[in-house]
Amino acid sequence: MKEHKARKRFGQNFLQDTRIINDIVHAVRPQPGDVVIEIGPGLAAITAPLAEKLDKLHVIEIDRDIVGRLKTLPFAGKLVIHEGDVLQFDFNSVAGKKKIVGNLPYNISTPLLFRLSEVADDVDEMHFMLQKEVVERMTAEPGSNGYGRLSVMLQYFFEMESLIEVPPESFYPAPKVDSAVVRMIPVKYRIGKAEDFGHFAGLVKHAFAQRRKTIRNNLKGIAADGDLQAAGINPKERPEHIEAGKYVVLSNYLVQQAV
Repeated sequence: MKEHKARKRFGQNFLQDTRIINDIVHAVRPQPGDVVIEIGPGLAAITAPLAEKLDKLHVIEIDRDIVGRLKTLPFAGKLVIHEGDVLQFDFNSVAGKKKIVGNLPYNISTPLLFRLSEVADDVDEMHFMLQKEVVERMTAEPGSNGYGRLSVMLQYFFEMESLIEVPPESFYPAPKVDSAVVRMIPVKYRIGKAEDFGHFAGLVKHAFAQRRKTIRNNLKGIAADGDLQAAGINPKERPEHIEAGKYVVLSNYLVQQAV
């Protein structure tokens, strides 16, 4: 089989570190009857050990050449191959509570994480290789440099833990950044339930629009000082110092005031 050349437009960096691969599979804990979806199987570094333990494995791959390679592998009979862009994939088309795993292309990681939030109710757990800086933002606490919109929105849906740090030399070609594996377990309303999720999401987006400004300035015309104080928020605070749950409280307060 001829060597596959990594394609920059697909953000391909192929994992080749056996120890890291084994650690990821151990974290996923695949059981024969599990419903598992792998995003971006690439050269099957994780696909092969997963397929060994599963009755069936769904894989999503955009690269036609890789799809062709997957069909020739010894365990191809266990694979259900979904060819196309993962950002357009209907995860609900795969029935059952799902485990989702993947070495995610870093160039689409943030929109993909938001997309996966939409199907959290149908997910058992997820394990992803991501840029380390993104994992730090996902799991960041209020007051830390990485805490922002991504932190709040993902912490609304998931309990998250950084499991494994992965150096560039674990990949071919080696990326210019460090990577990390994160575990994401859906925990419904873990920071409170937003009465109007669209309002909550919009509020958080506005709140972090300009990090150096106070929450009062970023939410000007949306929330007055009295609204902020009613939600337990100091109007002079910067958005990155406000705990995630208070954004839910503020959104619910504003929605109720509008009725």
